[in-house]
Amino acid sequence: MSSTPIADHAFLSDRHSCALVDRGGTVVWLCFPRFDGPSVFAALLDDDAGHWSVRPEAEWTATRRYAGRSLALETTFRTAGGELQLTDALGLGPDNEGHRLGSNVPHVLVRRLECTSGEVDVLVDYRPRPEYGLIAPLLSQVDGGVAARGGADWLVLTLPAEATLEDGRARARLRLRAGDVVHLALQRSTLGDPVSAHVWSQTDLADLLDRSLASWESWSDLHQSYDGPWADLVHLSGRVLHGLSYQPSGAVVAAGTTSLPEGVGGERNWDYRYAWVRDASFTMEALWVAACPDEAEDFFGFMTTAGAGGIGPDTSLQIMFGVGGEHDLSERTLDHLRGWRDSRPVRVGNDAWNQQQVDVYGELLGAAARLADQLPALDEETRWFLAACADTAAVRWRDKDQGIWEVRGEPQHFLYSKVMCWVALDRAIALAPQLRCEHRVDEWAKVREEIADTVLEQGWNEEAGAFTQYFGSTALDASNLMLPIVGFLPADDPRMLATIDAIAERLTDERGLVFRYRTEEGVDGLAGEEGTFLLCTFWLAQALALSGQIERAREVFERAVAYVNDLGLLSEEVDAVTGEQLGNVPQAFSHIGLVNAAWAIDQAAHGR
Repeated sequence: MSSTPIADHAFLSDRHSCALVDRGGTVVWLCFPRFDGPSVFAALLDDDAGHWSVRPEAEWTATRRYAGRSLALETTFRTAGGELQLTDALGLGPDNEGHRLGSNVPHVLVRRLECTSGEVDVLVDYRPRPEYGLIAPLLSQVDGGVAARGGADWLVLTLPAEATLEDGRARARLRLRAGDVVHLALQRSTLGDPVSAHVWSQTDLADLLDRSLASWESWSDLHQSYDGPWADLVHLSGRVLHGLSYQPSGAVVAAGTTSLPEGVGGERNWDYRYAWVRDASFTMEALWVAACPDEAEDFFGFMTTAGAGGIGPDTSLQIMFGVGGEHDLSERTLDHLRGWRDSRPVRVGNDAWNQQQVDVYGELLGAAARLADQLPALDEETRWFLAACADTAAVRWRDKDQGIWEVRGEPQHFLYSKVMCWVALDRAIALAPQLRCEHRVDEWAKVREEIADTVLEQGWNEEAGAFTQYFGSTALDASNLMLPIVGFLPADDPRMLATIDAIAERLTDERGLVFRYRTEEGVDGLAGEEGTFLLCTFWLAQALALSGQIERAREVFERAVAYVNDLGLLSEEVDAVTGEQLGNVPQAFSHIGLVNAAWAIDQAAHGR
């Protein structure tokens, strides 16, 4: 069983896949060559599912940081005999500066060991377990490293030291003295192309790591100009969101991991390594603040290609896709894995792909409107697709759905879903000249007003004194904080102020962090409880800022960012009892919320 706190993990990305590294220099999660592919290391979910550890043999203490403005991790180990710096990165290939970050990557995890003082004996423990721990590969010595063959994987570890091989595991010891620098690396190839994975020379690995650091710095120089409050956190969030995008297609994943629970020991364990229309659209909007979204054209090209085949007069847009545009994401459980702190089941795939969630049209068209300047010349297919989303919203807004929180209970008339259909039509009207759809504006405007009238009439509940989760309900839902954020109502409207206060008073824990909704209401069809939702807490800060309550907004924002880890990373939730991070990590939603709330507070403080 893995029990390392979720907040103890660092995130590496090459914009194809990601790795997680714990405080002690152990890689506990790695999927090659895609975010949603089978893992090579999954000790994050089960101690027996593979890891790669590099750490001093003697007792040590460690500190860590991201190197400069990158997603390369520097861990500094201190022992009685000396100091060791470990730098970890997923390598970026040539021509990755500026606008091309993540192109032509070699799919290599590189680790640099540098003894900065004294003398340090380093232990290397390499235990690959492909396909989520199912396969114990055959290991063999090769010149300069170790080869591992098993299943669909051919892995080559660059290791300039003698290794002991036993039971699918390689161990080695390196003695480093002040000034010594050694590089290790892991590369994967497919069975049909074993020569693409090879032992790297020390010079080539040094060049690869230096180039990767320089590429991140170059991208940050070009794209990260936000200079408001909490700038360091906003910039880090921008790099995380960029790191969660899949460069070959333009897709954006919701998180880097699967099955980290929303409640310890519970069943709310989902696979987030896919491209949700909602999450990805929100990500593109947040990058408008945190980093110039030069990938907007790629993203909308991905969405058009992935979604156009499933939208029309009688069909709904699928709400999520594989990072290559795949539609069938059928869910299954990995019963051989114990899960993080015995939180079962461990799932891969996500059956939410079959749900109807009518809010997605609003998020997608909202992103298109925000990024219109980055989309000067939409192709005919993308124009058709975005217009079809508006037309579908104009019909589907009347339907019950599973809503933003993907409930597995009965569909309802969720208020947030209705409002986002309003957003879809509102933004389509604004985009009509770009979409060449001026002739549809009158009809879109008519339906937009019909939605607004219905929401105001049926969404407000006198008993609750607030807008509520779904029509006829008295339950609160944090997603209704989005009403002023998307412009449906002014934030200082009395009904909106009442809703903000009701959520702040009745939908928070003792720390003032916001729940999505009360799980005891039973609407989601799942057993157990969950933590407070970081995105929702940032929404509260953003709504308060929009309403002119700037000091309250800052206080709420500070409550939320108090839970970033030492690197600035956030998962999905915070345990309402222990204050631990919960859920998949890093979570795009949480970093999106941080960026947008910081921006809103800065804008409000300057009267903009």
